[in-house]
Amino acid sequence: MTLNNGTTTSPDPTAEAARTPGYAGTLAAASGAVFVAQVANALPASLNGLFQQELNTHGSQLTWITSAFMLAVVCFEFTFGVLGDLFGRRRLILAGTALIAAGSTVAALAPTVQVLWLGAALNGLGAGAMFPGSLTALTAVARDARQRAHAVAVWSGFLSAGAAVSPLLGGMFARIGTWRGSFWVLVGLALISMVLTAALATESKSPEGRKLDVAGQVTFAPGLVLVLYGAVEGPESGWTTLPVILSLAFGAMFLAAFVVVELGAPSPILDLRLFRSRAFTVSSVAAVIGMLAFLGVCFATSMWLGPVQHQDPIRVALPFLLLQGPAFLLIPVVSRLLHRVAPSWLLTSGFVLMAVGCLLCARLDVTDPRLGALMVPALLIGIGFALTISSVTAVALGSVPPHLAGMASATTNMLRDLGFALGPVVVGAVALSGAGSAFTTNLSGAVLPAAETAAAGEVAAAGGPLAVNSLPPGTPGSTAHNLALDALGSGFSTAFLVCAAAAAAAAALTAFGMIGLPVGDPAGDGMPSPVPSGHSGREEPAARAARP
Repeated sequence: MTLNNGTTTSPDPTAEAARTPGYAGTLAAASGAVFVAQVANALPASLNGLFQQELNTHGSQLTWITSAFMLAVVCFEFTFGVLGDLFGRRRLILAGTALIAAGSTVAALAPTVQVLWLGAALNGLGAGAMFPGSLTALTAVARDARQRAHAVAVWSGFLSAGAAVSPLLGGMFARIGTWRGSFWVLVGLALISMVLTAALATESKSPEGRKLDVAGQVTFAPGLVLVLYGAVEGPESGWTTLPVILSLAFGAMFLAAFVVVELGAPSPILDLRLFRSRAFTVSSVAAVIGMLAFLGVCFATSMWLGPVQHQDPIRVALPFLLLQGPAFLLIPVVSRLLHRVAPSWLLTSGFVLMAVGCLLCARLDVTDPRLGALMVPALLIGIGFALTISSVTAVALGSVPPHLAGMASATTNMLRDLGFALGPVVVGAVALSGAGSAFTTNLSGAVLPAAETAAAGEVAAAGGPLAVNSLPPGTPGSTAHNLALDALGSGFSTAFLVCAAAAAAAAALTAFGMIGLPVGDPAGDGMPSPVPSGHSGREEPAARAARP
């Protein structure tokens, strides 16, 4: 069928995929790559309790396992996007997969939590290359708006499938052997993905006008690392301590310098012209806030069931099937909805469901280890995430000129992952600082032997309420276990409420901020051109003329 704007579409995107040269193989390779990247991302979710026991970690150290991954993704995702344009997206995916194989090997052999951070950071670097490389590779071979929407839905589904399977994988290996075995499986998956990418993916690049923005990279990465370092360490070290104050101050200075640099850069890693589009700006802000809520609640759930309640890793993994699984299972539904319903409405509906689920999580009883009460909120959050993850990308690609589609894709990935990076940081800061204050209050009012009170206070000063909660029975300070458990329950309940507020804010932003904007119409009129400017390394004449 040919539309009035000249775009050719097919009523069956699956059949069309088979007729598009390079599309099916690239879709398979890109989906496998993003699956592996998300397995690497979500693997610690069911293992935090075991990390605490075997590596003697405390609250902020557990946060850094997740944050090290996401920081590496966010800090270098822009630069990886440029490298893909210059040297080829398939090469970028292969390099990223090799990094994940290396990082997983380091994690599997880690003798301390610090080495585990290194493995997580290497995995994050790999994923930072694979996320934009795989998505841009798909947009380069997609033939029209309908096929592109189908590709985005499949890609997003495998993104969530990896996150759903990963905690279960970790829990299974923790039960039959050790958590280290799950990282060895990840090494094997990475090697398989490399073979698929090399054999099936079509190479594409778009080098015209693209070059590395060194000044942008050296201001963005340190700024983000310093700000997040201060946010992670603030709850335990104290917000008024000199290292935290300096990290936040210098981080803000670096990020301000990044904005100034990008405004004058001839080839910026973040083209600020994208934010002239109200649809792109609104969806970008909503993506950061909404994804903060989503990964924040995922991190809170893993901590609630693991280090707080000390549940079996398999039980910890089960809610993640509901949190992440719907985005994979609902691929056909979301793909069709993107052509029948404005993405802004899908975004609003998804964020509302996430907010309701987070509110229900805030009512959980920390002394009740049963999983039944967690199932409904986890499913609501999972369905909400399924509706939003593809819609964010659809709005972004449909609200910018064709020659900026590649930049919009990379920016959307980065902003989504920035939200993911902020989630554990914000949740950890809120939950652990709140739990610390509550435990101090509980301990001062408790009727305990003086020696027990002193011992519990010393343990809490060194490792927070999580350390007191994990003391073996009979050890000094262990009689304060219930006080620590109640404090942690209060702290993480507050964190769930913060996630609910973030999701509700994202819903309000998309509901009212996109009124009157013609994005995501079923005819595809608001989408980039059927053949993106990056296809085959050449721009269409109209796109080239539009470049300033």
